[in-house]
Amino acid sequence: MDLLHFSDSLVFCIIVSLFLFIFNKLKSKSKPLCSSNLPKSYPIIGSFPSILKNKHRFVQWSSEILTSTPNLTFSLHRTFGLRNIFTANAANVQHILKSNFSNYDKGDFIKTTLRDILGDGIFNTDGENWKFQRQVSSHEFNTKSLRKFIETAVDSELCDRLIPILQNAAAEKTVLDFQDILQRFAFDNVCKIAFGYDPGYLSPSLPEEKFAMAFEKAVKLSTNRLTSFIPNFWKIKKALNSESEKQLGIAVMEVREFAKEIIRNKKQDVTSVESADDLLSRFLSSGHSDDDFVTDIVISFILAGKDTTSAALTWFFWLLSNHPEVETQILMEIEEISESVSAYDEVKHMIYTHASLCESMRLYPPVPIDTKAAVSDDVLPDGTIVKRGTRVSYHPYAMGRVENVWGKDWAEFRPSRWLERAEGGEKWSFVKVDSFTYPVFQAGPRICLGKEMAFLQMKRVVAAVLRRFKVVPVVVEGVEPVYMSELTAKMKGGFPVRIEDRV
Repeated sequence: MDLLHFSDSLVFCIIVSLFLFIFNKLKSKSKPLCSSNLPKSYPIIGSFPSILKNKHRFVQWSSEILTSTPNLTFSLHRTFGLRNIFTANAANVQHILKSNFSNYDKGDFIKTTLRDILGDGIFNTDGENWKFQRQVSSHEFNTKSLRKFIETAVDSELCDRLIPILQNAAAEKTVLDFQDILQRFAFDNVCKIAFGYDPGYLSPSLPEEKFAMAFEKAVKLSTNRLTSFIPNFWKIKKALNSESEKQLGIAVMEVREFAKEIIRNKKQDVTSVESADDLLSRFLSSGHSDDDFVTDIVISFILAGKDTTSAALTWFFWLLSNHPEVETQILMEIEEISESVSAYDEVKHMIYTHASLCESMRLYPPVPIDTKAAVSDDVLPDGTIVKRGTRVSYHPYAMGRVENVWGKDWAEFRPSRWLERAEGGEKWSFVKVDSFTYPVFQAGPRICLGKEMAFLQMKRVVAAVLRRFKVVPVVVEGVEPVYMSELTAKMKGGFPVRIEDRV
């Protein structure tokens, strides 16, 4: 029937028209329910007009609201009386992620909406299932595994693929989408550590790898589900077999079938499973051999490893291009480190580079907003009342812009804010900021297991690239790239650059 093939645009237009009709009827009759600093809220439709107006910049818009409120917290009223609390208050974040951890889980809305792509993987589950996955995964991040990761997976990808591609671009004076290159680099690395499989996505021909492309589409369409103006509207679209839901189904099927094929091959090689130390082999050896369960786990780790480090590095190299004094300091640090030391030891001692990466992620976090749901009624430390089932989102993007924390110069890219020199000393020492003030890697029991691995990988890439090349953005001077967010952050339209040999 034709009814089953309504286009998404037609359905969207009908819903928007209906809401705007209700809005116009209510506007003259209803008194706004909020102060002038907050988006106006109306019966039934909530703050739908403001949300619609700022859809293209929701992260920035919600950040501006948060940083203008006295307690760095506000409630966004969505359609049909639903309420989403946003906070950039460190005390609230500590309460949600640690002090009252058991009361804030992923929530049915998030888990149901993302189940098609993430299933019951570690980033979409709670309770005993989450604990088990975290326990098994933790073995992947000990010192021995991290050293092996840097000195084998990362270095081989650098030497055999990334550096030759950049050398060729410099020689041919071609423009590269550096965001795409970094995503390919990270994708190859995470597949090696998760599957023990090399997809060769950063091969010289830059192939259109089917699995990677399907993964990108599945992530984008799943994000659209989450950001829909009407909660669970995707369920109606799925029942009507709308184009976006049909595409999501196809993309998810391709992702999961590819992952299952890798799992089947790994299972057939019993010797490989028993001797290998990649994440997939660890889970298979743990006695959990159900294909769907193991697939969920692997897909979650691909999401974490592929898009987060590449997003962080993309914005880092853009910021570096506008701050030559920082680039100079990093080059001095790289030159001071003896080339005779191991790759692992080299990156461990890159203190200024570490601070620069932290500063970059303060301004452009790979995950700008993370959401939990209240299991039962609660009151946050700042007095905000939380009802059972309410979604509560902490906002790393906004938290990096709080003047009382970072100073009046919060908008400046200044790595030295993370550093101090001992009295009479010449070397920098790193000044840690607590993870509830800077929750870029989450905090509390769910703090990111791969935090150290991510820093090691990023610093190794920075050292290898900057030793040899200068990355020059191909953009209109004075025009800042657009920060956008799906499940993770991206630079809208990519990051076109020219590569120049360093003299």
